[in-house]
Amino acid sequence: MAPPNRRQIALDQEVDGRWLSEVPSLPGGMAYGSTPDVAMANAKALVLRVMADRLEHGEEIPKLAELFSVAA
Repeated sequence: MAPPNRRQIALDQEVDGRWLSEVPSLPGGMAYGSTPDVAMANAKALVLRVMADRLEHGEEIPKLAELFSVAA
């Protein structure tokens, strides 16, 4: 199954003040951070770890330009 053409990262603030970033096209792709920027960086790092795992197992990965965009 080919990955989607565009992956988005959604940001939401939790009631305790933490920021949650989610990559909807990556099951379980959620990361927290103390600020939106930290949460976004943590989500990007998670996606890169998933890509590395896919490479190690000979699976297809999307182009880097298609990975990151922020949902408006």
